[in-house]
Formats: sequence, C-alpha cells, structure tokens
Amino acid sequence: MTRTTPALPDDITVLERGWLSANNVLFQGAHGTALVDSGYFTHADQTVDLVAATLDGKPLDLLINTHLHSDHCGGNAALQARWSQLETRIPPGQFEQVRHWDPVALTYEPTGQHCPPFRADGTLEPGTEIGLGDRLWQIHAAPGHDVHAVVLFEPQSRVMISGDALWENGFGVVFPELEGEEGFGDVGATLDLIESLAPETVIPGHGAVFADVPKALDIARRRLAGFVADPLKHARHAAKVLLKYKLLEWQRIPMTDALVWLENTPYFRLLHQSHFAALGLHEWAEELVRDLVASGAAARQDGLLLNA
Repeated sequence: MTRTTPALPDDITVLERGWLSANNVLFQGAHGTALVDSGYFTHADQTVDLVAATLDGKPLDLLINTHLHSDHCGGNAALQARWSQLETRIPPGQFEQVRHWDPVALTYEPTGQHCPPFRADGTLEPGTEIGLGDRLWQIHAAPGHDVHAVVLFEPQSRVMISGDALWENGFGVVFPELEGEEGFGDVGATLDLIESLAPETVIPGHGAVFADVPKALDIARRRLAGFVADPLKHARHAAKVLLKYKLLEWQRIPMTDALVWLENTPYFRLLHQSHFAALGLHEWAEELVRDLVASGAAARQDGLLLNA
C-alpha cells in the first residue's frame, strides 16, 4: 500500500533524514529563511549542501533547535561556518552550557557521541511565538525525552514540529530516567499537551511526516505505560538504542573495540551500575551486543560488529 504524505504549507520543506540525523525543517517566507534542527556531525556537509540547494542562492537567516541532543544540533557549526550572519536560537535551559561549551553537561561525552562547538545567539522561550516562513509559531516546553526540549505549533495550519517528543511509533529515550531523575511523568504531560493543541499534521524529529495524531498518541501512551510498569525494560531499550546509534555512525567496527567503547562510555557504565550490576560490566556489554544481533539491528562477521 502506497503511503500518502500529508500536505504541508508551501513555506515549509521537510528534509527527511535517516535515524543518525534528525529531520531538517526548512522555512522560506515573509519572515525570511529558517532551519529547525541540523542533524548529526558526520552528515554536516550533506546538511549544508541540502539546505543550500533548497534555498537556491538565498542565505539562511535563522537556525533553531528543538533540543540539543547531538543528532539535532551536530550540523550547527557547519551551517554557521557556511552562513556567517546566521542567527542561532536554542531552548533556554542550556544556553550557558553552550556559551561556555561544556560537552559533559550537554551529554556528548557521557553518551560517547560528538558535537562540534557552535554559537548560540538567543533562546526559544516557551510561551512566546517565533516567526518562521509566513506564520507565527507557538513555542511550548516539551520535557520528557529531554528536560529542555520544545515543540513548535502553528495554530492556523495545525502543524506541529515535535522533535523527539512524539514520533509516529513512539518517542525518544527518556534520558532523565537514566540519570535517576523523574522523566516518565514529563513524557505523559507532554503527550497531554500535544493532544490539547490538536495538531492535524506532525513533523517528527525522525521518520516521515504523519497525520494520524490520535493513533500516534495512543501508541506513545501504551509504550510509556510499559516503561512505567517496568523501568528495567526502558533501561534495556535505552542501552540498545544508544549502541545502535553509535553503530550507525561506525557502520562496522572490530568487536573488541566495540566492547572497549561500551565499557568506557559513562552512560553505559551508569546504566550497568543502576540496573544491571548483577552481571559483570564486560559480561553485560557482550549480552547487549548479542541482543542487538538477535533483534536484527546488528550482525557479527569475521570479528566485526556490523550495522544491519
């Protein structure tokens, strides 16, 4: 069955990316040109080329990020280098961490990921509006996946840019829960917010644009209920997601190197200590790789771990 992509206003172009890079949402209109989210750093040159080709000679005026995970802002520095007058605005909670560039507080080092340092010129204040394309978009706080995240909503077209707060088949890993803080309740509150705004079309951080928002909310709430009932399930899911994400970057790596990376990456050590300490760290790392292979998300061949 052929999938029909929901129609979007003419001032919006969605550059749908793979799971290593978040989708890029490009605006051209009365408020100038703007890009929401910039992908992962390994795809930064491709992001610049895609944006430049779509703008067809026009400069990029504004760059904003729904949140500062590396797959959403890893192209910021490259875009700033390409368009030197580019204004960049981010959610307010991490402005100082970007200003003084703290890769630990920004989670890049703890997750074993990377984000080239970039400049932030201002913030996206929840409860205010921002001009994108031809319309004013509401900025709403959307904690859960990331405590500082925002979603953007345009009430006339009823389009939402949801980041990782809502996908067609779920939502992003709830990182506060991995750090021993409350996060599931925030996910639920953000899903309630999205339902109250009643978007008709959602542009997610990953995956295709979709229109069946009630179905997506139902899937997300059922997934959330499963995690609340069994936090260990969420921890195991998070560990596999983080490893799979890194494997998307590597594509292939000697198994011994993958295990060394797992055992030395702070987030995996934290997950092991808080949820899986009954197993030795090396034993747990090997089990995690086996689970990823068994699920079909990875493969092993001639001493290598391969993306699948």
